[in-house]
Amino acid sequence: MPGQSKKSTKKFEKNHLKDTLGKRKEVAKIKQRHQVKAKKKARSAKDDALASDGKVHVAEEQPQSKDEKKFNGMTEDQFFQEGFQLPELKNPKRAANLKLPSPSIGKRKRNSDARDLEGSGSSSEGDHQVFTDQEAASDEEGIGTHQEDLDALATKDPDFYKYLQENDAELLDFAGGDLAEVDQLSEDDTPKKKQKKSKRLRRESPEEEVQEEVVEESTGQTEVTTAMVSQWKTAMAEQHSLRAMRRVVLAFRTAAYVNADDDKELRYSISSPEVYHQLLVSALDLVPAVLNHHVPVKESTTGKVRVAVDSKKYRTLTPLLKSHSSAVIHLLENLSDAPTLNKTLNALVPLLPYLLPFKKILKSLVTTVVGIWSDTSTADTTRITAFLVIRRLAVVSDTSIRTALLKTAYQGLVKGSRVTNPHTLPAINLMKNSAAELWGVDPDVGYTTGFVYIRQLAVHLRSSITQPTKDSYKQIYNWQYVHSLDFWSRVISSHCSPTSSPSLKASSDSPLHPLLYPLVQITLGALRLIPTPTYYPLRFQLTRSLLRTSRATTTYIPLAPSLLEVFQSAEMTKPPKPSTLKSLDFTTALRVPKAYLGTRVYQDGLGEQLVELMAEFFGIWAKHIAFPELMLPPVVHLKRWLKSVSSANKTKTPNGLKTTPDKGKGNKNSRLASSVTLLIQKLESNARWIEEKRRHVEFGPSNREGVEGFLRDTSVEDTPLGAFVEGLRRKSEEREKILEQARETERRDRAKDRDEEDGIKIDGVEGDEVEDYVDEQD
Repeated sequence: MPGQSKKSTKKFEKNHLKDTLGKRKEVAKIKQRHQVKAKKKARSAKDDALASDGKVHVAEEQPQSKDEKKFNGMTEDQFFQEGFQLPELKNPKRAANLKLPSPSIGKRKRNSDARDLEGSGSSSEGDHQVFTDQEAASDEEGIGTHQEDLDALATKDPDFYKYLQENDAELLDFAGGDLAEVDQLSEDDTPKKKQKKSKRLRRESPEEEVQEEVVEESTGQTEVTTAMVSQWKTAMAEQHSLRAMRRVVLAFRTAAYVNADDDKELRYSISSPEVYHQLLVSALDLVPAVLNHHVPVKESTTGKVRVAVDSKKYRTLTPLLKSHSSAVIHLLENLSDAPTLNKTLNALVPLLPYLLPFKKILKSLVTTVVGIWSDTSTADTTRITAFLVIRRLAVVSDTSIRTALLKTAYQGLVKGSRVTNPHTLPAINLMKNSAAELWGVDPDVGYTTGFVYIRQLAVHLRSSITQPTKDSYKQIYNWQYVHSLDFWSRVISSHCSPTSSPSLKASSDSPLHPLLYPLVQITLGALRLIPTPTYYPLRFQLTRSLLRTSRATTTYIPLAPSLLEVFQSAEMTKPPKPSTLKSLDFTTALRVPKAYLGTRVYQDGLGEQLVELMAEFFGIWAKHIAFPELMLPPVVHLKRWLKSVSSANKTKTPNGLKTTPDKGKGNKNSRLASSVTLLIQKLESNARWIEEKRRHVEFGPSNREGVEGFLRDTSVEDTPLGAFVEGLRRKSEEREKILEQARETERRDRAKDRDEEDGIKIDGVEGDEVEDYVDEQD
């Protein structure tokens, strides 16, 4: 049929068209670069030849006016005597091709704007544009040549040109960000009457131009003064002046790179701390306001933002936006003062919608802000501010940016949790809780990234089990692995719980719920990898993570067997050794120092942890209709343990049997035995209470709705076991407060002796082993 494509053409378009267009694109870019490079090289050689002759040539021979003839006929001495006033050229286009003499004394740079803003166009402050730098003129001509090639491409290969428009628009519009257009935009936004008035005022009293040229160094940099900053600030606040914003951005760039090692050519210089502070505050506060005035951000009720990126204003302001954002990011990397950090981070929030098209800048921004957020030595207020920036970006961005953001945040979390001690643990918990919220912004993207990292944890565990070596367990038994498992339990608990997410009718409705099963299996495998008393603290850490997940998702996880194993260990059955060691802090320990093994201190600590965890586990199901059957096997096990640790020998005497204590049996720890006995009593009391309640039900076990609705309106604290668990929690909180007060006292004592302890070094001991070493020395 006429007009129908051939089968071979369709096949080519389906299988090879995309690759062919990509190759054409790469070849075109390389060809264009070589053309520009060759023309620059030829022009540079020509200029060198002209310079060697000591002659000055004009690009085109045209009739000259009287002023031009007078200017071209001047000697250097006459030129400097007359001053720096340039003659008014009738044809402004000729100014770009005019090459002036370059005396060695008194030279002033007129094109520093281009150098400061990544090589975009250069413009003077007057009515005409005059290039005094040969490289700037060369770049301008190279850009024009490249633009001509692109225009020719639209005629020769319209399909490829259309492909570039859809996939690489920046290549076609790379020269559209000339800074001279910023001033034009500022004038276009002003009514004509005000434009005439402002031009007349500038002619009559050019204060702004005079102030910028009052203090100028030999390097061509203008010294920023308080008056200049005040004038810029007034123009931006009252008139939303883009010209003033441009100058503030350039000056702010100087302030951001004031201590940089790289040799950047900057237009301004700053020597006064007061000016530096005023400029910083003005740029951070007013630049986003001016941008929002000229290119407003529209936000929908769902949090999506829309910016007119196709408008002329946005394309013209793009160089300024990139320059300002890069300066802010560099400033964040070098700041240490908490208030200044907070203000700089807050200034980033309104800029995020404008930066969405620039993936490289966003990548640098995310890396910098995540580094501040994951640094445990940073103040909590600063870290919260950094997290708000991250969350705002996650809300307004698309899927690709969210994926990269979540990956960077997780990597920062793992990196920041390397060192865990009583001083850094609160900061790590803050980081895990805040990061868990990010995975709820887009649960579908959260599931994808969560699956990748949970699978990575499973691979480490499997390799440690299937290929055991002397140090293979260290991939699992470290703080980073434990914090990772705990973090994913917080993610699932936060976004798969009907109580925390009212939109969910059941925990299985969440897109993140499929991650629950692999996470539980990995955690159970990790806590039983090395079942020795040395790593019981790690077992308790992972058990608490599983308890949180089970409580939030109402999913039964069999944790009682792993806890009952500890009761059967030698640490809980044999008589302990007396010791004067301080109590072990199980919240900041993964393994136990050898000095603690077999001691009364360690046995008492294990008993407290076991009773608390067993009570928490059964407290989750204290209202469940099957609680009497659930608690029966563990209670039988605990009673047998009590009988074994308190057993005694019976010997025959002439008067009959006599009971004598056996020195080789029993742990002889009455405190531990009494706490376990109390736990058994509470479990049995709660079982009898449930049995009394379920005598009045009229449904069978097959009625799932009736089973799930049993005692739904009853609070857990109203059950016998729930009240007991609540009391244990209060005791634990009080104990934690006492420990925190002791740590604070210890910090103050160390601060007093800091000068004396600076020279002390413990050889061969590092990381978590320092505390163990100190404990052994005590």
